[in-house]
This record gives sequence, structure tokens and C-alpha cells, in this order.
Amino acid sequence: MEYKIAVIGGDGIGPEVVAEGMKVLDAVSELYNFELRWIEYPHGGEHYLRTGELMSEETLKDIERCDAIYFGSIGDPRVKPGILEQGILLTLRFYFDQYVNLRPVKLLEGVHTPLADKQPGDIDFMVVRENTEDFYVGIGGSVKGGKSHDTLELARKLYSIRFNLDIEGDADELAYQIGVLTRAGCERVMRFAFELARETGKKRVTSVDKANVLTYGYGFWREIFTEVAKDYPDIETEFNFVDAMCMWMVKNPEWYRVIVAPNMFGDIITDLGAMIQGGLGLAPGANINPEGVSMFEPIHGSAPKYKGKGVSNPIAAIWAGAMMLSSIGEKPAADTVLRAIESVLRAGKVRTYDLGGSSKTSEVGDAIAGAIKI
Repeated sequence: MEYKIAVIGGDGIGPEVVAEGMKVLDAVSELYNFELRWIEYPHGGEHYLRTGELMSEETLKDIERCDAIYFGSIGDPRVKPGILEQGILLTLRFYFDQYVNLRPVKLLEGVHTPLADKQPGDIDFMVVRENTEDFYVGIGGSVKGGKSHDTLELARKLYSIRFNLDIEGDADELAYQIGVLTRAGCERVMRFAFELARETGKKRVTSVDKANVLTYGYGFWREIFTEVAKDYPDIETEFNFVDAMCMWMVKNPEWYRVIVAPNMFGDIITDLGAMIQGGLGLAPGANINPEGVSMFEPIHGSAPKYKGKGVSNPIAAIWAGAMMLSSIGEKPAADTVLRAIESVLRAGKVRTYDLGGSSKTSEVGDAIAGAIKI
């Protein structure tokens, strides 16, 4: 069996950690008798500065013929913040309608957590973040002089929306950002969370919102969650406000099984989740369209100051690669990769600086690939 994988290393340390992921995945593919055909794309800050191109329609249609996307990181200090993120990463998420951002928060054996007295079995839950709506739709504007008219348009595969805004006031200057939640958008990600809870045996789903203050959007979210939950009587449910959620994730992480959250709050709590599982170098993520092309990436940034030094931790990228294997139907191979990661961490001989060691990025990749071949 052959799988076509689009590879976008991106910026900073992205290409380095993705290269180690490819090394490990090639090793496990030999063991399980399938082939990964890597198709590399140059998109990132360097390509943008050289050509002016972010992500063309032609490239997107080409990637559409692939089975998955393996992504490194985005962000270049020479490019204004937001240009690469919106023009490449968010374009991929929105074009392929990757409406689920899935994040395992799991403390692996051999890894230290900053939470006192917590062991690997205490930190093991999944965060399902809605990935295409909320305040991250990227529409808004600013007004100087107290009066303005603006037309804002939002196009998704689910819908097309236009806002005609007449703004009048006596403020010298103001800015506004519009968040959008739709019934279809909320319901599909919630059903994904409930199905995940059933599939994994994690029989509790916690919904995150801030409906006590942001009553329109997140009250709507809570209403839809309540309706969807009725179809899953075997799954326990609860609500957490996002601020309380952050507190309880630190105090009692063992309580959580599956968490479902709107886009912005999901972004916040998954970064917290990364730290309680040992740091950003260990945190993988998946941008999923269950019926289309999904994208897998470490959740850390491009870390440009470490570019080319070969000291960055590739485990998040390797773990994201394991999630990709599971998504394309090679779950036994995915499980083998995760076991190899844990065996290397448990041994403690090969560690990058963020885990208290001095190993090179490539040495970690070599060790994990070697653990697979044993």
C-alpha cells in the first residue's frame, strides 16, 4: 500500500523536526510493509520573501490529491506577524475544512511534569477544538473619526455570510473583531468528540465555554451541546467555564477524558495542556476533516533562534506523524511509533535540552527509529 503525503516543513525548526519524523515513519513503514511517498512543498517565510506566494489555488488542488499533510511550523521574523499564519496555515485548514483540531494531552513515561505528585496515568485526556469558526475566522476592522461603513464576507464549505456594518460613534478610534459560530459547525465537532469518547472508552465529555459573560455565542454553543448530548446517553457530560477549566486542569487533570471547546478557548487550554504533559516539544496536534485531507503538526512554533542548531526536540513532530498513520488506517504502526517514543524517553539516555539533556535533534530521531527496528 502506498500513501501520498504532502510535506510542508515551513519555517525555523519546522524542516528539522519534520525530517526526523519522516525518518521514523519510514522506519515503521518498512516494518509494516507500506510505503509513504513524500511530496515536499517549499511554502513558508523564505518562499514568500523570494516569490511573494503564500498558498496558491494550484498548490491546494495538488495537495488535495494527497492522503494527508505533514506540517512543520510557520513564522518568520522577517515577515509581518499574521501574514504567513493566515496565508498558509489557516488557508490549509479552511480550504480542506479541517474542522477538528485534536490534541492528546498525555504524560509519557520518563517525562517530568511541573504538576506536583502527578504520574503518567494521571494526565491522559483528549482536547477536541473546533478549528474553523469563532474569533479565528479573521474578520473585523477599525474605525477612525467615528463613522464608517464596512462589508465583511466569510466563505466556508458549510456556508457563506456577509456582514454590512454601519458604525457611528464619538470614539476617536476603535477596532472590532467578529466571531462566528454556526449550528452546523458546532454540532459536527461536538459529535466528533462524543464519538471519540465512545471509541476510546473515555466516557466523559466536558464542554468549555464562557456563557456567563459572552452570552450570545457561547450560550448558543452550550445550547447545541445539550441537544447533541441527548444522542449519547452512555456518555457523562459537564460544562466548565474556560477560566475554571484552566484551574482544574492544573489541580485535577486526572478528572478529564474528552474536552470539546470553541476555537479560541481550545487554543488556550491546549497550550496549557502541552505544559502539563512536559512541554511544547512533546505536544502533537492534528487538523482533521474525517471525510477529507487532514494535516498533522507539532503545536510548537517556528522558534527561529534555534533554526539550524540541531537542538530542538522532534518528539512532538514524530508523535504527530504517528497520529497521521492512525488517520490513514495504519494504527498498529502508529502504536509502534508511540511505544518507541516512550522507550527512548524511559531509557533517558537521549534527550534534547528542553528535557534536561544535550542530544541533537537527529540523535533523538535516530534513537526512536532504532527502537522501532528492534
